[in-house]
Amino acid sequence: MSVAVRKNQMDMCHGPLLRKIIVFAVPLMLANIATMMFTAADLIVLGHFADSSAMAAVGAAPAFTTLLLNLFWGISTGVNVLVARFIGAKDKKNLSKTIHTAAAVGCYGGLFMAVLGIILTPFVLRWMAVPENIIDKSALYMRIWCMGIPFMILFSFGSSIMRSMGDTKRPFIFMIVAGIVNVLLNLFAVIVCKMDVAGVAIATTISNAVSTFLTFRYLACYGGDCAVHWKKIGVSLPLLKEMLRIGVPAGVQGMLFSVSNIIIQSTLNSFGWQAIAGSTAALSIEGIVHSTFTAFVLAVVSFVGQNHGAKKYKRIMKSIWLCMGSTIGIAVILIVIVSIFKRPLLAIFNPDPEVIEWGCVRMNCQFVFYWLLGLMEIITGSLRGLGYSFWPTVVTLMGACVFRVIWVFTIFPYFKSMENLMLSYPVSWAIVSAVNGFMLFIICRRMLRDASNRKFDDLSV
Repeated sequence: MSVAVRKNQMDMCHGPLLRKIIVFAVPLMLANIATMMFTAADLIVLGHFADSSAMAAVGAAPAFTTLLLNLFWGISTGVNVLVARFIGAKDKKNLSKTIHTAAAVGCYGGLFMAVLGIILTPFVLRWMAVPENIIDKSALYMRIWCMGIPFMILFSFGSSIMRSMGDTKRPFIFMIVAGIVNVLLNLFAVIVCKMDVAGVAIATTISNAVSTFLTFRYLACYGGDCAVHWKKIGVSLPLLKEMLRIGVPAGVQGMLFSVSNIIIQSTLNSFGWQAIAGSTAALSIEGIVHSTFTAFVLAVVSFVGQNHGAKKYKRIMKSIWLCMGSTIGIAVILIVIVSIFKRPLLAIFNPDPEVIEWGCVRMNCQFVFYWLLGLMEIITGSLRGLGYSFWPTVVTLMGACVFRVIWVFTIFPYFKSMENLMLSYPVSWAIVSAVNGFMLFIICRRMLRDASNRKFDDLSV
């Protein structure tokens, strides 16, 4: 392995954990923030330079866009866990097979989801009760956006491979380059070409293609043991089965989350386009905050995965606690800062006073509890890093998705307000955190007990 490759990889099984977690998470955090800010740029450009309803058209169906991707985002977790495990176990043969299986699944799966999304778009938007004055623009945006799904899935898989190597700097650089392309194309398409939602969708698709190209070009040329060789791309059925075993429950969980969010979005759409625009602006701000602690969620999957492969059980425990503490601490600090400046921040997206008021309603009810979301995701990520995916998914689906749907059809009809609708989120986060947290406690206690009875297991940190 070359010096350049070793420099961009990380040994997560030895050395000071906190420093390595920070070195791993900070570039990832910056990449996530950059991604969300570049996405926010789409809305800001539309809010200031396009028709007043264009921003609402883009924000009318975010749950549907997430639904199309969540299955493969879940599978990328399976890729992350397996690659990290084989790196920790120094199993180069299965490591290479996993990477090339992931590339094949990303290519074929991405094309399938793109076609499916284009076909389903008009039916889903009608079902979601998108207002008539914006539904045509929403459909146009969605169909163009769907053409970029293969690039988004492949980038997700490629960045998962790089995270498992311990390399989070390269994905950050690639996202910055793609984000700059996105912003420049947004401004050109909307201001110069007057293309509003179509221009934003085209810019997003092109920028996703750029990030995917850069990621796989790097893996092909400098990936070392994780290199992608185009002639080797194909499916290893045993590894695909294990990848799906870990990843599909996470993906199905995400998809059902999206279904519950579609139901909530459909209810929210009934408040009118200004409520949609305000909620979209608030969601974008929340997304930037969420992206900061998502870095530690991804870190815990990789660190737990590598150390599980190397049988470093006490190091697994320390990784979980450090990532959990970092996530909650960062979330609380950002919640306080953003809550103080929420009105000026919302005005950046759209200066309409009514849009700002709707955005404040959402943030007052949901955003202050965002630390619970971070706690929930760290616990779930820890379980998946340990190879447990099915039962955490069942708990999350029941405690969040099913609970929210029940809330919409039972509690909401008696108190029809945005506040009531948004409160379903933090209550569900608390329920899932409590149940999955208890499950993680039991699994870790059993793991340490069993390891202490086997002399060959390494219980050092």
